[in-house]
Amino acid sequence: MVRTGILNPQINSLLSRVRHTNTLLITDRGFPYWPTIETVDLALVDDIPRVLDVLRAIRLNFTIGQITMAEEFRPNNSPAIVSEFAEAMSGLEVQFEPHIEFKKRVPQVIGLIRTGDTIQYANMILESS
Repeated sequence: MVRTGILNPQINSLLSRVRHTNTLLITDRGFPYWPTIETVDLALVDDIPRVLDVLRAIRLNFTIGQITMAEEFRPNNSPAIVSEFAEAMSGLEVQFEPHIEFKKRVPQVIGLIRTGDTIQYANMILESS
């Protein structure tokens, strides 16, 4: 029995299948459904869990080479939220691109983890290093 770290068996399975340069998507509650992509839906109620909750948990056992987010994230959120994200992503390479370009990357992800996050454009693509 797993006693520490990620306890969710679906997430453990998904993480174990992400290889070098593969990508994983963590989304907010409103991100469109992609029927061809394995989805682990953790959304319980608004903001539980949040994208950053999942990112912080995953960082303990998953090597992230780069994070991609929509450039709309920064101007559409408060400085406090932007700062919280920057702190959670500290030490990682982060790139921003237009949301329309971000969505074009989605079909290539290994899996998607949906959260209950209500923060605008909080979605992130994690590239394994």
